[in-house]
Amino acid sequence: MAGSEDAPREAGAAAERSLSGQQLGGQRLSADGRLHRRGARVLLVDLGGAVPRLLMMLGHDPDVPARSFWFTPGGGIEANESSREAAVRELAEETGYALETHELRGPVWTRTAVFDFASLPYSQTEDIFVADLADAEARQRRDAVWTEQEVESIDEVSWLTREDLLADSREVFPARLLESWDAFLQWDGVTRDFGEVDE
Repeated sequence: MAGSEDAPREAGAAAERSLSGQQLGGQRLSADGRLHRRGARVLLVDLGGAVPRLLMMLGHDPDVPARSFWFTPGGGIEANESSREAAVRELAEETGYALETHELRGPVWTRTAVFDFASLPYSQTEDIFVADLADAEARQRRDAVWTEQEVESIDEVSWLTREDLLADSREVFPARLLESWDAFLQWDGVTRDFGEVDE
């Protein structure tokens, strides 16, 4: 029979086994304690003015309201969906702008974002595409359809220049948007993988 000092060790192992592979909202909590999923994002660019602008969303963590940040439209890839299909679906749902998959360029970047949101730990491997507002404006803009969590956590949708982002004290995801935009505005056709990024 195991001694009393073995009981906490066994209980901890049992708890770890119960968490490993646990399904939370259709997402799998892996042995490393994170929800792993694939995602797709869109850098929707407005080239109609003197300075390029990106469509950005301002959000906050509902469990840490003081932490707010700018991020790009996008989200998780659903079953039997390509990353391009997910990108245009998420863009339409979150902003109302409709695109066809062939109007996306890229992915220009790939990365794995590691972050906590709503008290859950995520690891999301993302494809990031570029698209032009002019293509989206060729179609009637739809009403955005936000999930309950998006209604709770999204505060604003705005067109911003790089200078606007640099002047804002809030975090920007991906942070690479604070650097030169030439890499995606004048994309050379090579997808760049930035590996794991802590957010």
